[in-house]
Amino acid sequence: GKWKFPIVKNVGLWYSSPENNGVPSWTSASNLGTPYFFHPRFRTAAPWRERNPRGEEDMDNFTERTSPAGLYDPRFEHDNCGIGAVVDIKGRKSHRTLDDALQIVEHLEHRAGKDAEGKTGDGVGILLQIGHKFFTKAAAEAGITLGGEREYGVGMFFFPQEELPRNQAKKLFEIICKKEGLPFLGWREVPTCPDVLGHKARSCMPSIWQGFVGKPPRMQPGIDFDRKLYVARRVFEQSNQETYVCSLSSRTIVYKGMFLVKELRLFYPDLQDEDYESAIGMVHSRFSTNTSPSWNRAHPNRYILHNGEINTIRGNVDRMLAREESMSSAVMEDDMDKVLPVIDQSGSDSSMLDNTLEFLMMNGIDLPQAVMMCIPEPWANDKQMDREKRDFYHYYATMMEPWDGPAAIVFSDGDTVGAVLDRNGLRPCRWYLTDDDQLILSSEVGVLDIPPERIVKKSRLQPGKMLLADLNAGCLVNDEDIKARYATQQPYGEWLDANLVYLKDLPIPNKRVEKHSQEMRDKLYKAFGYTYEEVKDSILPMARDGAEPTSAMGVDTPLAVLSEHHQPLFNYFK
Repeated sequence: GKWKFPIVKNVGLWYSSPENNGVPSWTSASNLGTPYFFHPRFRTAAPWRERNPRGEEDMDNFTERTSPAGLYDPRFEHDNCGIGAVVDIKGRKSHRTLDDALQIVEHLEHRAGKDAEGKTGDGVGILLQIGHKFFTKAAAEAGITLGGEREYGVGMFFFPQEELPRNQAKKLFEIICKKEGLPFLGWREVPTCPDVLGHKARSCMPSIWQGFVGKPPRMQPGIDFDRKLYVARRVFEQSNQETYVCSLSSRTIVYKGMFLVKELRLFYPDLQDEDYESAIGMVHSRFSTNTSPSWNRAHPNRYILHNGEINTIRGNVDRMLAREESMSSAVMEDDMDKVLPVIDQSGSDSSMLDNTLEFLMMNGIDLPQAVMMCIPEPWANDKQMDREKRDFYHYYATMMEPWDGPAAIVFSDGDTVGAVLDRNGLRPCRWYLTDDDQLILSSEVGVLDIPPERIVKKSRLQPGKMLLADLNAGCLVNDEDIKARYATQQPYGEWLDANLVYLKDLPIPNKRVEKHSQEMRDKLYKAFGYTYEEVKDSILPMARDGAEPTSAMGVDTPLAVLSEHHQPLFNYFK
């Protein structure tokens, strides 16, 4: 458990220096810049401190990268974290809910990553309902007059620290709101306490502001208003690359940052104000894997928080991108082009899933249904599953492939709070229901001290199963009822029977198969890189049996790119 530095005369090392912009590079000890040493308890590199021209410590390895550098590639961004939520099922807003949620995340320190010095965390955050009582008071202090509850939206912005680009970004957002028919009400600089942060988090800390946007008079509150805010945000994000919008909604808001777990409460005085009341508190402590932490990548995202990783992420993202050419929406209509591309590929796997769920929700699909589409049960071989539910999953499987984990997801749109475990079931998620209708959910038990006599029910999420708290109805909905509700909304079975085409049902063309002489086949084998073993052990068995032959793992065939012989194209993608 102690630091150990071997004494060596000449050795190859990974190093960083100002000349290579802090990117770890390979060299011998005789050409050493700033060495990186790794401690077994931490997966973060610990460089010797160096000063940049502004006198600040070089933060290149602790802020967000959007392009490959050295051994780092943003495609490998994953999270493995602690999650929790406190929900008043009856929708009663109180400061106690917020305080309990903060206590949960403060007890999840062992699930939060930190740097080698132990002073800067990977990220901590909380998603809350917009506290109307608090924001009416806070906005008035900033000279802003708000309307009634849900008559305005609040955006949480991470702006650049430099005054000129910050003012340009703020003005740009105001112009975009005006063009989208949304009255912009004003800005509020969020009170913060940077002194509680580690020096790395403080060095790359953004300027944090809240923007208030009014609801147009003839627009319905709720999802209709949030949809317009979504369009405005997407236009702004594509026009300004230096600002990150944590959230922009009339129902929820996200407070987050690059903290240790106990710093979230201290950094944002808003969260300590007794007037801030919410019926929902969703918290997350981030342990990022294969990544550098940043303010932007802290959770919650705009609708979800996530424990685990999406291991099918590249295929999910590529297919979403491919669909954009043929996408249309009766809900978004002419605004569709403004929100594309759906996914911000510079984000983590969690944020890309969040992008997809948000897009589906804004196009008229309820958030729980969108989660069912993206994170389905293992339905294909389940003979005991109801026909309606099987047809639902089968129908949406033709247009949305599973976002497979292992993953435990907690999600909320401000009116419902749900949790789902993907079909692999490899992430823990336990929940309690108390006698005063409080739902307490976390990645483990013991995060809040609750007398046993107050617990009405306790259980855990099972693979592919969902739990939902409907605050409008004031009830907890179990997995069977949730899925029955959405599976019976449309005649999915009839649609499948009328439109789904199976390959086995396609007619076989009545044409003679072309034949070649052995001499011609030998020439074709050479031209296309087929070996004798491939023909004998793979191609002929497939032709004879109609299935790919089974073989042992551990293939030691050299990589095609290193071969001196001509290789078939598909060998390069193994």
